[in-house]
Amino acid sequence: MEMFDKLREVLGLSLIKTDDINVTIGALIAVVFAFILSSFTLRLIRKLITRNLPIDDTNKFISIFQFIKYLVYIFVTMFALRISGVDISVLLTASAAIFIGLGFALQQLFQDLIAGVLIILDQSLKVGDIIEIDGKVGRVQRISLRSTRAYTRNDRVMIIPNHMFMDDLLFNWTQNNNLVRDSVSVGVAYGSDTALTKKLLLESSAEVEAILKEPRGAVLFDNFGESSLDFTVNFYVNDAFAVQRIKSDLRFVIDRKFREHNISIPFPQRDLHIYQDKNLAFSIKEKQNNTEE
Repeated sequence: MEMFDKLREVLGLSLIKTDDINVTIGALIAVVFAFILSSFTLRLIRKLITRNLPIDDTNKFISIFQFIKYLVYIFVTMFALRISGVDISVLLTASAAIFIGLGFALQQLFQDLIAGVLIILDQSLKVGDIIEIDGKVGRVQRISLRSTRAYTRNDRVMIIPNHMFMDDLLFNWTQNNNLVRDSVSVGVAYGSDTALTKKLLLESSAEVEAILKEPRGAVLFDNFGESSLDFTVNFYVNDAFAVQRIKSDLRFVIDRKFREHNISIPFPQRDLHIYQDKNLAFSIKEKQNNTEE
């Protein structure tokens, strides 16, 4: 009995004691025990949920679970302090200004975290997707709660805060499948054979190995331009990340075929007409004669 009394006395020793706050050794032990129990319980729940999930879905769930775990720890700490006799309302009141300041400072961070959870849940973005945001194209390499990592065609890494996917317009080129349609525009001189031009453009498209044979592309006569007849050749590829190189290859073939068949690609020209004012010219000549005299 004396041992329990001594134990109760030791657990009741105050580490921090003020008029409103009394943190004892027992309260500290209760918080540590609550953390250990919560950690064990959360780890068990995670294993039960993810044991039958694919690896990709497991990684996504773990990212979400990490965020939930932090929230659980906060509530467990508050609850453990409360049942240990600590008046947490005093702590919350005393630190209200700090919380408000942190709230404003971490506002962007919370937006990124919430956006990251939504991205993982609705699967609007996946690793390997090719995206275009803010005029930049990249392939998604990693999705985390705060940011998304992607690398561009120049092998430069983009770190994109997740809130940008909610605020800005996002093009996901591979959301439905890897098939992407693109085009190359070209103008030919007036008087060129338009039927031959269409035939050569289709042949050029067929010669580029990376352009798919099915579905077939098409050639459109876009417009009677200011100095050219404007055409567009549409084609399909299954590697959107390499589309710039494919378009370059197609332009090389088009240029070669046009040269072989004497079809010229014009450039804008301007005619400059100079009109001379006879009265002004006579006045300038008379002034020169007076100067010589």
